[in-house]
Amino acid sequence: MRVQEFFDTRTFTLTYVVFDETSKDAVIIDPVLDFDASRAETSTDSLDRVFAFVESQSLRVHYVLETHAHADHITGAQPLKERLNAKIAIGARISEVQKIFVPLFDLSADVSTEGEQFDRLLTNGEKFDAGSLAIEVIATPGHTPACVTYKIADAVFTGDALFIEDYGTGRCDFPGGSADVLYTSVHEGLYTLADETRVFVGHDYQPGQRALRFMTTIGESKRANIHIKTETKRTDFVRFRNERDATLSAPALILQSIQLNVNAGCLSTPHSNGRRYLTIPLNLFKPNA
Repeated sequence: MRVQEFFDTRTFTLTYVVFDETSKDAVIIDPVLDFDASRAETSTDSLDRVFAFVESQSLRVHYVLETHAHADHITGAQPLKERLNAKIAIGARISEVQKIFVPLFDLSADVSTEGEQFDRLLTNGEKFDAGSLAIEVIATPGHTPACVTYKIADAVFTGDALFIEDYGTGRCDFPGGSADVLYTSVHEGLYTLADETRVFVGHDYQPGQRALRFMTTIGESKRANIHIKTETKRTDFVRFRNERDATLSAPALILQSIQLNVNAGCLSTPHSNGRRYLTIPLNLFKPNA
């Protein structure tokens, strides 16, 4: 099994193409559709790099795997599905996330809250094949209720649950998030895997402006993760995570991305003038304004 990473510098997001060099079977994890908020324009620069790699390796992509409904970038799942005939899969608890956000954006007329827009909904412990690639689903909620980690051979792809050890873990202050639940996901879930298991993270924010890192190991995380080590107590992690999250600003693209990502990246239905629109609720973070 080989892993090819693609880094989006604008959102610090890692996309992965995981493939078997012999059979050419592949999956793509957490793709990015570029979005210029100042012009309200989408583009496929990031996806074009992925397409070029897939074509250069003659890969057969079976699935686009989402670790969760992202709040900081728009998923590129739909263009990949259309061009590569790949299925889109996500954790089955996405319906809980949809039930939170669809009413907030008043999308009920167009967006199902039962996960029907995804081709496959995955449950904890589920195992499935993408050609010769054997994939296991590990539920890792806490950042969102629907977060999952994908285990493929000796590697896990953790999304926003666990980052490189010098950055720690994902935030837990989004609706449905929980620092207590994330502690369980990491400490009693991921940290039970073999120490040599490779960890491919969903973002790298390059603290101290260091060079890009996208891979660590379970053993190194247990020893050195600045938020949650083997010896970290639940109460200490929850207190730290909650206090830190209270100081964080909302992601820059949260209002644009989340309404599309809970809909599997499907753009809105065109209006009578042929244009598509995003819904931007006013004062969402100031309910009394």
